[in-house]
Amino acid sequence: MTDKNPMKGDIKSQTQANVAGPLKQYAGTEPPAPGWFHEAIAVPHETYRIEVEGTEVEYLRWGDRSKPGLLLCHGNGAHAYWWSFIAPFLAKQYNVAALTFSGMGDSGWRDAYTMDLFVEEQLATMEHSGMFDCAEPPIIVAHSFGGFATILAGALHGDRLAGTVIVDSPVNPPDRDNDPRNRGGLIRPNRIYPTLNEALGRFRLAPEQPIDNHYLLDFVGRRSIKPVEGGFTWKFDPAIWQRFKSGDTTELLRQTKCRIGIFRGEFSAIFPPDVGDYMFDILGKNVPVVEIPQARHHLILDQPIAFVAALRALLADWDHSLSHRQV
Repeated sequence: MTDKNPMKGDIKSQTQANVAGPLKQYAGTEPPAPGWFHEAIAVPHETYRIEVEGTEVEYLRWGDRSKPGLLLCHGNGAHAYWWSFIAPFLAKQYNVAALTFSGMGDSGWRDAYTMDLFVEEQLATMEHSGMFDCAEPPIIVAHSFGGFATILAGALHGDRLAGTVIVDSPVNPPDRDNDPRNRGGLIRPNRIYPTLNEALGRFRLAPEQPIDNHYLLDFVGRRSIKPVEGGFTWKFDPAIWQRFKSGDTTELLRQTKCRIGIFRGEFSAIFPPDVGDYMFDILGKNVPVVEIPQARHHLILDQPIAFVAALRALLADWDHSLSHRQV
């Protein structure tokens, strides 16, 4: 039986708060990284802060604003910089923006959170970045928790979108847990660490999984920490799930008004193959379900190049006008 108590994950996180993460071994130094990574993060981008329903949200932007829009959305507790080494591979063909949802990263916090508000943040980012000014409607690509907000966006505003790509965001059958608050105990207390290195050494993925690309974990980890009185702590709002309302993701998936693609990690702990089959059936057996080999839930960190290749292939298939461009 599934425990519906969202605080269960919070208790688990508190008991594990002092467990060292993979970056502890580096003692604050950056792990070695391949050349492609350094080249990608060196690509210039713009940073914006816009107000959405009384709260400032941050987004990053790459590429030519006149090209079709591509909005990238992160998972729970993450931020826009999870896409910094992915976006440059897409910026030749697209006006690319990566949003940081409120309550996370460098965006502001709210008194209460709803999926509708997260969708408003997506729409505001696409509007501000000029994506609705292009003749071709924008596409949203979203990982994990961001995928649930994007499912709602596709149901409510799919007529304004060219498509959505849902990345390892499982919509489970009715007999399984469909509450995104229970995805691996993602609620964590904002523990204060005396130094940045100590905080970085405690940084771990949620849900937990092995990860080989420590340089990517280090990159996103450093941007998940902020200085506060007494030391350093995590940027995300620790109370976000206590002040959150969700909806029926299965029904929303059925109501999607635009093209949709589904990506999952081959070894994802929360998105097994039968869940992909269930979503495939919901969508009338007329949707690509793409499996990224050798990837777990955090497939952007596990297999970034394979993810980029698969995504570019899907986008090119969706837009035949890309046939004359380099993809």
